[in-house]
Amino acid sequence: MRRHTTFRQLEIFEAIARLGSFTRASEELFLTQPTVSMQIKKLTEMVGVPLIEQVGKKIQLTPDGQQLAQATREIFDILDHFTMSVAERQGLKQGKLSLMAITTASYFAPRLLGEFVKLYPGIDVSLRVTNKEQVLASIAANLDDLYFLGQPPEDIDVVATPIMDNPIIVLAAPDHPLAGKKRISLERIAQEPWLMRETGSGTRNAIERLFTGHDLNIHPRLELGSNEAIKQAILAGLGISALSRHALTLNQPDQFAELDVEGFPILRHWYAVHPAGRQLSVVARAFLDYLLGRGEGAPVATGRKI
Repeated sequence: MRRHTTFRQLEIFEAIARLGSFTRASEELFLTQPTVSMQIKKLTEMVGVPLIEQVGKKIQLTPDGQQLAQATREIFDILDHFTMSVAERQGLKQGKLSLMAITTASYFAPRLLGEFVKLYPGIDVSLRVTNKEQVLASIAANLDDLYFLGQPPEDIDVVATPIMDNPIIVLAAPDHPLAGKKRISLERIAQEPWLMRETGSGTRNAIERLFTGHDLNIHPRLELGSNEAIKQAILAGLGISALSRHALTLNQPDQFAELDVEGFPILRHWYAVHPAGRQLSVVARAFLDYLLGRGEGAPVATGRKI
């Protein structure tokens, strides 16, 4: 009997390549780990070359495995486009929508996705929220339909569509001495102890550009890895910070004092991003159109291929 690759084997292999783990792939696909291992063994025998190798406790794809992973994703994209094209011709909005967002976008992304799903309940959606580095890696690998970012990558060839304003405001505890003051100068605010996100954060970059442009430096008292940690530090009286106004979505209106500082708010945007070479599916295009219908935005091509 002639051996042949099954769709299920490719699905299992793609999950392992994306997640970097047999265990996580088996959990995602609701399969036992022995079943996953057996199917990958059969796939490897059919292909005739090693696809996965063990390096210490980690697994990684061989060069042939990387090529097969890319080919597999292209096959799945073609099938998804076909399925959704059929659905569109039938007058339906159904299919899959895969989104990924940086952590700060978690304040609004689930709400927008929930509103969209109410309009089109037949769509199967997924949303992963993670750090910027993992989002950029996923963009480079062309794994998801759309990505929510506050700053489009400059070294990847993408189309970035602004979908909403992202104002950066200065926050302090309600009892801070500067709370209620008008037109606080940058010179004065630079003297305060600052609480900052980690180096490389888009919000931090925007803050530092503003002060540097006025020949001022701010010296962080603490560097914290999340907006929630910064908010707790503000309330503890450890300093002030500047965060996206969206970060206050779940807080009471009087829980923080927004300081009236010259040069603030810093007006930035949230972007829906996708690789320039990726053709948006019917569902992804419908979701992007829905986002643009809520405000103003125009596609911006940026970056270069890596």
